[in-house]
Amino acid sequence: MSRDQTATLARRDQVLQLVEAKGQVTVDELVRRFAVSDDTIRRDLHDLEQRGLLLRTHGGAVSAASLVHRDTPFLIRSKAHAEAKARIGRAAAQLISDGETLILNAGSTTFAFANSLGLRRNLTIVTNNVAILSVLPSEAVQSVYLLGGEYKKNLGSTLGAVQFSSGNISVDTAVIGVTGLTVTDGLSATWLEEAPIVARMIACSHRTIVVADASKLGVSAFAQIAPLSAIDILVTDGSPPAELSRALSEANVEVVIANTDP
Repeated sequence: MSRDQTATLARRDQVLQLVEAKGQVTVDELVRRFAVSDDTIRRDLHDLEQRGLLLRTHGGAVSAASLVHRDTPFLIRSKAHAEAKARIGRAAAQLISDGETLILNAGSTTFAFANSLGLRRNLTIVTNNVAILSVLPSEAVQSVYLLGGEYKKNLGSTLGAVQFSSGNISVDTAVIGVTGLTVTDGLSATWLEEAPIVARMIACSHRTIVVADASKLGVSAFAQIAPLSAIDILVTDGSPPAELSRALSEANVEVVIANTDP
């Protein structure tokens, strides 16, 4: 191993130790600390993320352990199809305007979406997705409302009634992750408790964007949420199967394919 390779490995170990100690760091902070370029630090963070040791955020990184335990299903899901989810998140963020109020449900693809909001401004976020709180860009978000309920570590979210003590809510856009999407069952979730919550999120929104990687298309999960007609826009990374594609068209669902970076 060359001297440069040894130095790189040593620096990455130190970067990881710093992230785990502080919970969250920025690229600028790491550049100053290690006296290297932005590109070098970004390569370090990319390598550590690919190895499942941290999670990159807008302008930095957070410790995986600061979100939920490393071995929980949420983090396992977040690593599956990670590149596709990142592209989907960036494409969906392009559909959001400054000043919108958004409601987001739990899931690794909505996590990727939240992490991609850095160019937006004056957003209000309503969510039960505890995991995204560490990655929401502070410059993009003016207010965050966390929906109450029981905290589920395996989901990285709370499960409870989608309402406040003052009454029901109304938002501009729901950004919804799902476990499955089929012609007959529409949107579906893994857990029975999730389905009515997500259905309420859709009902209180003027527009619904579903974010789902291609592995979810044509798959039916346990708990049905809503029919395809509840969707305004589907953002995915591959063309839906023919039957599903026809059904989406008949339901007037716009399909955005995030197969390249927007």
